[in-house]
Amino acid sequence: MNWRDAYDPGVPWQVDVPHVPLYHFLHCAAAQHPRKIAIRCFDGEMTYREVLEQANAFAAALHALGVRAGARVLLLLPNIPQAVVAFYGALKAGAIVVLSNPLASAEEIAHQIADCGAETVVTVGASMPAVLEARDRQAPRPTDGLRTPELWVEKPTVRIIHARVRDAMPKMQSRMVSVFGDGGKPPRDALHFLDLLNSHRNSRPPHLEIDPNDVAVLSYTGGTTGLPRAVMLTHRSLVANTIQVRAFYSEAREGEEKLLAALPFSHAYGLTAGLSLTVFLSGCLVLLPSFRPGEALRAIAKHRPTLFPGVPAMYVSLINHPRVKTYKLSSVRACISGAAPLPIEVKEAFERLSKGRLVEGYGLTEASPVTHSNPLGSGGRPGSIGVPLPSTEARIVDWESGRDLPVGEVGELLVRGPQLMKGYWGRPEETDRALRDGWLHTGDLATMDGSGYFTMICRRQDVISLGENQIYPRDIEEVLYEHSKVRDVAVVGGAAQLEAHVVLRRGMSAQADEIIEFCRRRLSPHKIPALVTFRESLPRTPVGKLLRRLL
Repeated sequence: MNWRDAYDPGVPWQVDVPHVPLYHFLHCAAAQHPRKIAIRCFDGEMTYREVLEQANAFAAALHALGVRAGARVLLLLPNIPQAVVAFYGALKAGAIVVLSNPLASAEEIAHQIADCGAETVVTVGASMPAVLEARDRQAPRPTDGLRTPELWVEKPTVRIIHARVRDAMPKMQSRMVSVFGDGGKPPRDALHFLDLLNSHRNSRPPHLEIDPNDVAVLSYTGGTTGLPRAVMLTHRSLVANTIQVRAFYSEAREGEEKLLAALPFSHAYGLTAGLSLTVFLSGCLVLLPSFRPGEALRAIAKHRPTLFPGVPAMYVSLINHPRVKTYKLSSVRACISGAAPLPIEVKEAFERLSKGRLVEGYGLTEASPVTHSNPLGSGGRPGSIGVPLPSTEARIVDWESGRDLPVGEVGELLVRGPQLMKGYWGRPEETDRALRDGWLHTGDLATMDGSGYFTMICRRQDVISLGENQIYPRDIEEVLYEHSKVRDVAVVGGAAQLEAHVVLRRGMSAQADEIIEFCRRRLSPHKIPALVTFRESLPRTPVGKLLRRLL
């Protein structure tokens, strides 16, 4: 299928992927725009020259500590300047960066440390108690037969590097530390991030020949369905996806864009569509250590970002903020929504507020992560995930036989391109199941129309079977989003019936019968929920993916 006709003018069909490590983008930005502001966080700022100098110092510090090529460095950091410096510094030291949610539990951290054998953890005070508990735990020996024995570490010796949030902000705002959790007390043997930078300020980073096919990042995924697995993303796959995203958004202007970094860099989506894309464009990162609607609105009004990649839950929270109309959002030209389906009502409401363009895309960690997007120029087709990015192929196949399906039929989405992962860390059998003949089997159900636009239906395991009927939750959820009182919704299958979990808009009240009657007027009988449960919120991952298994 040729979807080239859907591309905006100037978007290439293929992209060239240079044979360079991921941190090459930072070198280029610092060389071409050394005095340009790379980071704004609170009222502080850093130039590209300063970011590169600090990354070099951190790389030298890690090398002096004994960190060598291939060592795993776990980052448990919110979106603060130290996260950017630590990420590029660790890569320049030859390490593999392990990305983890800074709000992860001690159990999750202990699993990740044991699973990948990380011996260095860079974290903030808010995560310190969980890190210390994880370090003191005796990691259980794997019994699932999926991880190879040599990759298991019985109880690794973990060095802790403490990055204080207050070091990233002006003194006048140090009182905000309590909001972002700098209060966790580090152990006596902890090293301090700022001390390491200061002591190696004049040191040269190690001179290494990085093979772009080497693993650059381990990103844990799978938490929506079970125990997370570490996805191996190489320098080349991350470089490729950054270039693909930039090529697809052909109107992006080098040296001029400002990106609201609300997506956590600890997730592949925030890493590529936020950090890496902005550095590649020599743009400015407006960092949000955590997403709070009021703070996001103030950051947009003050710093005037032009790009805002996010997830539907973020846009929903801004739309429903009681004072949203008092803030100027007109600087935002382009928003790319991912990680979850974007309801058409949310798209339209946010575009009315910002006057910019909000389009839906699609990706998964195993693809670094972006594979599809709606064109920004035309806006694409609301309700779809758009078309494959340059140098990306996609197919819809029958999930049992693997045969290609005709236009319009529901099947499993397969993708192929230079952005695909190397595999799952220590899980060769799972890698072989996911990567077959060069194609990544996503496990997601979708359709493709005659113009090459893809529409996501749901995860394969989210299909609800009631009698002879196969029900896709999104069909019902899209209808419920049209209800004037509904803010968020998820539909799951119970004991031979459907249940809708509903979050109402602020100040609204409703009865279950009202919601069911609304569905009855718009849906087939077998798609009408039998139960409605009202909730304050729905369980989601840090980047907005719905955790249906918790419902």
